[in-house]
Amino acid sequence: MADKLKITLVKSTIGAIPKHKKTVEALGLRKLNKSVEMPDNAAVRGMVDQVKHLVKVEEI
Repeated sequence: MADKLKITLVKSTIGAIPKHKKTVEALGLRKLNKSVEMPDNAAVRGMVDQVKHLVKVEEI
């Protein structure tokens, strides 16, 4: 496993269900094509897995 994950919002949350919108916001993503670096742990991986159709993930 990598040390950190770079998570980028690549699709809008406008049509997403409310739970997915809150998950994206909890990841720290506010605007389209913006990225955040998060630690690579089980909690973050679970959040990313829930919204994998909205984000792009790179291992750093």
